[in-house]
Amino acid sequence: MDEKDAQLREAAERLALTLSESGMQKATARVMTALLFSRHETMTAADLCQELQISTGAVSGAVKQLIPTGIVERAPAPGSRRDHYRFREHAWATLMGKQNALLDSMWDAASEGLKVVGKDSAPGRRLDEMQHFYGFMQREMAALIDKWLEQYEAGQD
Repeated sequence: MDEKDAQLREAAERLALTLSESGMQKATARVMTALLFSRHETMTAADLCQELQISTGAVSGAVKQLIPTGIVERAPAPGSRRDHYRFREHAWATLMGKQNALLDSMWDAASEGLKVVGKDSAPGRRLDEMQHFYGFMQREMAALIDKWLEQYEAGQD
């Protein structure tokens, strides 16, 4: 491992530690950051096991958690019988876009509660604030992601 690879690995491990301290499983955080900081376009499970010194089960579990988030994807590898993984293009925008489903669920929950208790009660006031907050976030998040993508694609970011 050359000096640049060592520096990248160290930076990846620092980010993985931060992510695991924030609640992400440690192996998932390490696999995610290994793919993010890798100088290779793709990595196999064996590559990840070797680089991170973790089991195939840990890599498999991490990949199963990361793919549905939109951060990591399987990549085509003509001639290879192994799955190859890569950090997805526009991963951050994809991840934030998927948060819109959570925003919708939170808004819906507040709406259901308000139908039962109305706005003029203690829970109603809390639910009304919740509904307004998540409604605002729903509107703004989609527009913000679109604006970022437009600027990024135009090289203005």
